[in-house]
Amino acid sequence: MLDRLSSSQEDLESQELRDDAQATGCTRISECSDRQIVKVAGTLRTVTLRPRAGVPALEAELFDGTEPLDVVWLGRRSIVGIEPGRRIIASGRVAMSHGRRVLFNPTYELRPLGKE
Repeated sequence: MLDRLSSSQEDLESQELRDDAQATGCTRISECSDRQIVKVAGTLRTVTLRPRAGVPALEAELFDGTEPLDVVWLGRRSIVGIEPGRRIIASGRVAMSHGRRVLFNPTYELRPLGKE
């Protein structure tokens, strides 16, 4: 109880995300390695439209309480439900790009809004 009172809001949210990822049977992003097929869960922090080689690409940053992961849907300008603050489960093969973990065109599942 004392730990929860002395922890920052960000620390508490990170712990909640780590617990949620573990409860859903997902791999922690910090444990993902290059070329590994993974299933990860977390909250989308940012969602932006950023062209790659002249092709539209919807990019999002997924955070699970350990580390961020870039999720990129090539050829997409928007996807209904993909918005900052939304929790998702994403599956695919991890790639390393500029020192960051990336999932290109993952399969995904939108998590329910609010408390479960």
